[in-house]
Amino acid sequence: MSKAYKIKDMEPGDKPREKLEKRGTSALANHELLAIILGRGSRKEDVLALARRTIDDYGAGPLSYETDVKKLSEGLRLTKIQACQVIAAFELGRRFFGKARRHVYLNSPRDVYSYLSGSGKLEKEVMHGLYVDVKNKLLGDVTISIGTLTFSVAHAREVFKSAIYYSAAGVILVHNHPSGDPAPSKEDINLTKKLKKVSEIIDIELLDHVIIGNELYFSMKSEGFL
Repeated sequence: MSKAYKIKDMEPGDKPREKLEKRGTSALANHELLAIILGRGSRKEDVLALARRTIDDYGAGPLSYETDVKKLSEGLRLTKIQACQVIAAFELGRRFFGKARRHVYLNSPRDVYSYLSGSGKLEKEVMHGLYVDVKNKLLGDVTISIGTLTFSVAHAREVFKSAIYYSAAGVILVHNHPSGDPAPSKEDINLTKKLKKVSEIIDIELLDHVIIGNELYFSMKSEGFL
C-alpha cells in the first residue's frame, strides 16, 4: 500500500490545485478532485484523507446523487458547508450534462450487482435504496444507512419515504457485506420480510434485496425469500 501523503508534505506540483492548473483534470484521481471541492480538512484529518474516506465510505455513484445535506454531513463527518459544496457540485454537473447521461435499467439481480459492484470493496456496511419506474428504469439511488452491522425495521421509514419522493413503482434494497461473503444473516432475512409487509400496505413493491460481497452477490428474490 502506497503512503498517503498530506498536502503540506507534498511537492508544490503534486498538490491537487497546482496539479489541476499545470496538468489538467485527467491527472487527478477522484479523491483529489473532491479535495478541491471540500477545500479543507479538519484538525484530525487532512483534506485528502477526508476526500478519500468520503468516497470509500459512501461510494462514488451514490455520493453523486445525494441531496440531503444533513445526512451527508452527519454520515461522513463533513461540515454543512462542505456537504453543500459536494451536493452543489454534482447537481451542477447533472444540470449541464444530465441529458447525455444514459439511463440505467435494473431488470435482474445481475444488473443490480453490475451497478453497485464497487460496494463489495467498502470497509463499512452501506445500505442503498434503488428506486425504479414500471419499466425498471432507475429514478434514484439513496444511501439509507452507513456503518451499522444490523438494520432495524425503523429504516422502513427511510426506504419508503424516498420511494414516495421519486414516485417509484418499486424499490430494490441493496447492501454489502465487508466480510466478502454475501450470504444473508438472520437479521437480513427478517428485515426483508418486514419490509415486504410494509411494501404491500403502501402498494410500492419491494422488488428484491441484493447483498453484495467480494465479486459475489445474493438475491433474496431469486432464492425464494421474496
